[in-house]
Amino acid sequence: MKEEEGKVVEASNEKTSEEKVEETTKKPDEVTAKTATNKVAIALSAIALVLGGCGLYFGISAYQKTGTPITFLGGGTDGNSANFTEGSIADIADKVSKSVVSIVTSTKTTNFFGQSTDSAAAGTGIIVTADGYILTNKHVINGANKVTVILDDGTTYEDVEVVATDPLNDIAFLKIKDVSDLEAAKLGDSKTINVGQQVIAIGNALGEYQNTVTAGIISGIGRSVTASDGSGYNAETLSDMIQTDAAINSGNSGGPLVNAAGEVIGVNTATSTSAENMGFAIPISSVKGMLNQLIETGKAKRAYLGVYSSEITSEAAKAYNLPVTSGAYLYSPSSYSAIVKDSPAAKAGLKDKDIITKVNGVVIGSSGSLANLISEYKPGDTVQLTVIRDGKEIAVNVTLEGYSDK
Repeated sequence: MKEEEGKVVEASNEKTSEEKVEETTKKPDEVTAKTATNKVAIALSAIALVLGGCGLYFGISAYQKTGTPITFLGGGTDGNSANFTEGSIADIADKVSKSVVSIVTSTKTTNFFGQSTDSAAAGTGIIVTADGYILTNKHVINGANKVTVILDDGTTYEDVEVVATDPLNDIAFLKIKDVSDLEAAKLGDSKTINVGQQVIAIGNALGEYQNTVTAGIISGIGRSVTASDGSGYNAETLSDMIQTDAAINSGNSGGPLVNAAGEVIGVNTATSTSAENMGFAIPISSVKGMLNQLIETGKAKRAYLGVYSSEITSEAAKAYNLPVTSGAYLYSPSSYSAIVKDSPAAKAGLKDKDIITKVNGVVIGSSGSLANLISEYKPGDTVQLTVIRDGKEIAVNVTLEGYSDK
C-alpha cells in the first residue's frame, strides 16, 4: 500500500480496496449518502509567515532517535471529571504553558524559472518527555527543510529533527538533541471525555502570540469533518475528532487541549472556516502507541489490525439488521473481503461480518472508533477483541503489527 504525501489524516477514500490495509470508520454507503452534504469545511490551523511570497508546503520527513521512558496517567482519578474553579484556569495555563513550544519552519522552493524562494510557517508543539520529544501536527512540519523550536521562556533550539510521522493521522514527533530537563506535559485519557466538559486550548496563535490561552467546553466527540489547507486544496477527512468552542486560531496547530486537571486530552488541529466557535482536536489516546514505541526503541510505527470496518449507528444497525447500535462492522461493500490478507486480523481468525464491540474491554463508540482504540497500542502488543459472530459473543486475541505504506 502506498500513502500519498501531503495528505492530512486517514487513508483517503480514493484508494481502492486492493490498496487500503487499515481499519476505517466509514459508515455504510446508504447511511453516508444522507450525511455527505452536512460535512463542515475545516481549515488546518497553521499560518504561513511569508518571507518570499510562498505559503505553507507539505511533505514528509522521517528520522529516528532513541529516547527515555515516560509514564502516562492512568489507574487513578480521572481528570476529565474535574471542573475549573475561580483562578484555576490561570494556574493550569501557567503550569501547562511550560510544556508548550512554538515551532517555526523554513521551506525552500524553486519556481519554473529556477528561482529559489524561502518561506516560513509557525505552529505549536507539546513537550512529551524531559529529553526532548515534541508532539505536533504533521501539517505543521511537512515540507520543511529546517525546524526551530522555541520554549515558553524564549530558549531556542535550531537543531531539531522530525523523528516520526503517523501515516494515517495528522501527527508528527520531533526531537530536540542533547537535553534532559524539559518540562513534559501530563497526558490524560481522551477515552473518558464528556460533552460539556470544560477545557482550555493553548497555542502560538496567529504565529505571533506565543501561548495564547482560550477557554470553552467540549462541544462534541467522534466528529468526522473535511479538512483542507488554506488554499482550499488537499482536502482530507479527519475522523474521531474532539469538537470544542475554545477558540483555535491559525498557529494553534499542534498545541494542547487541556482538561481542568491540567492533563492534555487532545492535539489542536483544525478550525472551521464557515462556522464560529468550532475547533477540532485529535484525541491524545490515539498517539500513545506510537509515542510509547518511539520512546522505548527510537522507532515508531502505527499499530494496525487490518480490516475494513463500518461504524455502527442506529441507522446502520437497521439497514444491516445488526443486533447492536454501536461497534465496528467488518464489512466491505466491494467483492473483496473485509479482512486484509496476511494481516493481524486474518492471523487471529476474524471473519467478514464479525462485529467488534470492545478493545481490551473498552467499548467502541463513545470511547472512540476501532481505529482510534487500536492506535493506543504498539506493534507487538496483544489486544483482546470482544466480537459478536452469528449472534454469539466471543473473545479474539490479536497481536498487532506495524503499519507499512509500502
